[in-house]
Amino acid sequence: MVSDSVFEKVEKGLIVSCQALEHEPLFGSEMMAKMAKAAEMGGAVGIRANTVQDIAAIKRETSLPIIGLIKRDYDGSDVFITPTLREVKELMEVGVDLVALDCTRRNRPHGEKLEDIIQYMKQHGQKVMADISTLEEALYAESIGVDCVSTTLSGYTSYSPKQSGPDFDLVKDAASRLRIPVIAEGKVFMPSEASKMLKLGAYAVVVGSAITRPQLITERYVDDVRKALG
Repeated sequence: MVSDSVFEKVEKGLIVSCQALEHEPLFGSEMMAKMAKAAEMGGAVGIRANTVQDIAAIKRETSLPIIGLIKRDYDGSDVFITPTLREVKELMEVGVDLVALDCTRRNRPHGEKLEDIIQYMKQHGQKVMADISTLEEALYAESIGVDCVSTTLSGYTSYSPKQSGPDFDLVKDAASRLRIPVIAEGKVFMPSEASKMLKLGAYAVVVGSAITRPQLITERYVDDVRKALG
């Protein structure tokens, strides 16, 4: 069931991405559900989550809006965030407020077309978050009917800017050009960066690794300590 008020609930707030892959120490639905609960206690307004199992567990722990996705690799395609209609249907079955999917113009598995996948979701009343890497992709996603865009993939496609920090320019440009909400996501490590995104026009901000991946948080501290010691 899609929440009509999902955008009201997340406006100008922090969405926490609670994800762990199989090789990570916090992998497991029970762990991700607890992470989501901790995020809610800290004031998060929404959760971004991967896999049907994690989403189901998180829904038992919190009533926050959920942005759902499924990361799945297919041979012959670089698209792995909710790449096909199969993943969309799985997410709609478990129930999420927004389905997040790669909305780049790259070739999708099995020759599926982005436009057809979006049309299917629109026909079934499912709200859609478009993960994009450039302004052009954001504008195109809006033109085919998505409900919001997220800058998730900036720096993760071969043709988008490579930088160590957030893509402030993309958020600013997209917010000024699009009529739908622009969600800032990607390489947001500091609270000051999140607040800057909102000042630049972001509707909400998604933060993941800086909150929910302790091994990466530790690495950043260790790197700084080593640099300080010469």
